[in-house]
Amino acid sequence: MDPELNLIQYKIFQPFKNLVAFTTTKQTFSSQNTRFTGDSNEIFESNRMELSQKLEIGYGQLIFPRQTHSSCVAEIKTIPESEISETDALVTNQKGICLCVQTADCVPILLFDPEKNVVAAVHAGWRGTVKKIVELAVRKMISVYDSNPGNILAAVGPSISPGVYEVGIEVAGSVRKTIPNSDSTLQKNNAGKYFFNLWEANRQLLLKAGISESNIEILGECSFMNNERYYSARREGIDTGRMVSGIMLG
Repeated sequence: MDPELNLIQYKIFQPFKNLVAFTTTKQTFSSQNTRFTGDSNEIFESNRMELSQKLEIGYGQLIFPRQTHSSCVAEIKTIPESEISETDALVTNQKGICLCVQTADCVPILLFDPEKNVVAAVHAGWRGTVKKIVELAVRKMISVYDSNPGNILAAVGPSISPGVYEVGIEVAGSVRKTIPNSDSTLQKNNAGKYFFNLWEANRQLLLKAGISESNIEILGECSFMNNERYYSARREGIDTGRMVSGIMLG
């Protein structure tokens, strides 16, 4: 991909010429009102068109779920005729279908099995993380496409970082109940405030699902701190724009 397109690419996917995988930034689009789903086409149509042109694919090849912090993982067999509602992860083995998720502090995770040619895109905020959505996506790849988790590669994209992601005691309790090695994902400061490491929590879930440690790339860039480059709902408000993370078999 041309670096002038202002798309983040992941080192772990670089060797594979049959794969497109990326995350957008604030610099990717001409507009700063970047939303990709909504109740009317006017909200997202121009942004999807601009993204499809940058990727040199058809507008209809971009597939977005209507994210609701769910644990739903949808298998995509063909380009859907209607919106995929209440879904936060997509999986396919079909070429030419670009699976996309939107984020603005939540974690985007892209998965690729180069042996079975299966891809997935996952949106995981704290709710999706404690619902183990990334583990469910891996298990869908195993059950539907016969993927071996040892072959799956994972890229964890930009999101709010552990040093600034303060959460309440209820969230901390949910993390302790559901996340493996949860002590590695929670820090408590001298004032008694909890900070949650979304990157490490999802890494732990990927490891639990059978993905090799060497097959996990964590970009490690903070959407909250790096405000020039990324949108942050916590910093800018819930109505701010969104980054897109997408993956497609070529």
